[in-house]
Amino acid sequence: MQTSQPDSPDRVTLYYRAGSSDKVYQAAIEPAGDGLFTVQFAFGRRGTTLQTGTKTQNPVPYQEARSIFTKLVREKTGKGYTPGEDGTPYAGGPKQERDTGVRCQLLNPVEEPELAHFLDSPDYAMQEKFDGRRMLLRKAGGTVTGINRQGLEAGIPAAVASEAGSLKGDFLIDGEAVGDVLHVFDILTVNGIDLRYKAYETRLLHLEMLLAPGPRRCLLVVSTVREPAAKREMFGRLRREGREGVVFKRLGSPYAAGRPASGGPQVKFKFYETASCIVTGRNDRRSVSLGLMDDGRPVACGNVTIPAGRDVPAEGALVEVRYLYAFPQGNTLFQPVYLGPRDDLTLVDCALDQLKYKAA
Repeated sequence: MQTSQPDSPDRVTLYYRAGSSDKVYQAAIEPAGDGLFTVQFAFGRRGTTLQTGTKTQNPVPYQEARSIFTKLVREKTGKGYTPGEDGTPYAGGPKQERDTGVRCQLLNPVEEPELAHFLDSPDYAMQEKFDGRRMLLRKAGGTVTGINRQGLEAGIPAAVASEAGSLKGDFLIDGEAVGDVLHVFDILTVNGIDLRYKAYETRLLHLEMLLAPGPRRCLLVVSTVREPAAKREMFGRLRREGREGVVFKRLGSPYAAGRPASGGPQVKFKFYETASCIVTGRNDRRSVSLGLMDDGRPVACGNVTIPAGRDVPAEGALVEVRYLYAFPQGNTLFQPVYLGPRDDLTLVDCALDQLKYKAA
């Protein structure tokens, strides 16, 4: 059995287009040392940051890796994937890691007893909190660049890039990407003018002027309500519909990059709890063990089942999990639900202190 690395690693990039679907799938045999190999994969919508995983829980000999790789490629081509790009280009690479120097504003959570203040205060506007990926979009001349929450260049959906490129002037906007739609809630610069020091109410007017002309399919301004009665109505409706949550923004505040130690001019409230966790191992079948960082060391917080049709994340991957609460003894998550990978985060974001515990 061959155990040495071949002259050129086995790898393939496949594409699938049908209707509204435009997907890419990458697979590769990678050396793992000691004459062993792993089979890695990445997938997602073309032009976005790809989700990654492995088909080998532990390194294996080359022939076994080759067999796994061949079976994987056969499965994908059997589902309609082909090696040709079919003329549709990428809108940014899948793992760009150039620092743009841009830093986004991050929000602290508030608890239910604090809600009345934000709902009733005329100083705060309210918006829906979307369940997607944070994304800033910068247009400079004819170039459109996606920026993730870490300030790194990131791939963007081709449709979003195209619509942004059709707008006049230069700008830097902030929003949440959900599929082929960027839900935009802030603007930092426009035509060389820095708006970050302006009040949020003023920035919102500039944002609406930028995106208001003509119908928009991929760049949508988030709906904002200001009156207490309207906020309470919207809050109740979003909670009944099972949405992720809401954010409150002080209308007179500037754009403040980073996350304050506590409070802040913009805060968020989720209708359910979520945690960013580390995959510490793979269990039997479709289950993985989870951990969180506490003073630089991983602490177990239970297991989560990966739904059918979703790739099982590799050990060391960062994932998002929804849960009802955590038990104080053992930090175990109760009723965890796998939401997906979080390749836009780091270990710093997977801290134990993010957990919400069951009341005594």
